[in-house]
Amino acid sequence: MIPVAPGLVLNDEAVAVRFVRASGPGGQNVNKVATAVELRLDLDRSGLPPSVLDRLRVLAGRRLTAGSTLVVEARRFRTQERNRADAMERLLALVRKAALPPAPRRPTRPTRASREKRLEAKRRRAGTKTRRRPAGDREE
Repeated sequence: MIPVAPGLVLNDEAVAVRFVRASGPGGQNVNKVATAVELRLDLDRSGLPPSVLDRLRVLAGRRLTAGSTLVVEARRFRTQERNRADAMERLLALVRKAALPPAPRRPTRPTRASREKRLEAKRRRAGTKTRRRPAGDREE
């Protein structure tokens, strides 16, 4: 179990780590050593509550595959260890963000000044359109 936040843990069996070759820094090693990390989280086996999963699916965006797997790639560093830690930290940050419930919306009313401004703009626009009509069609 991977602790995410107080009262929230991630099933470590749902996390898979794969190393792939990375472009970028590495010198001669770049073509020999697979330093980039592809971290996959199977959302169905993650053990997260449904509300967190729903928010996580929205936050994941294009990192979510059709099979409900979240893919996080890390290739900033030259070593597997640092890239693995980077990928895991980014995954945990994403889950923590999804764990926070959205702030409730408090309904507000438009101010009197904004209502009057809107109505004045409507009157001005109506007057412009009226003046564009031929003289016989106007009802002023």
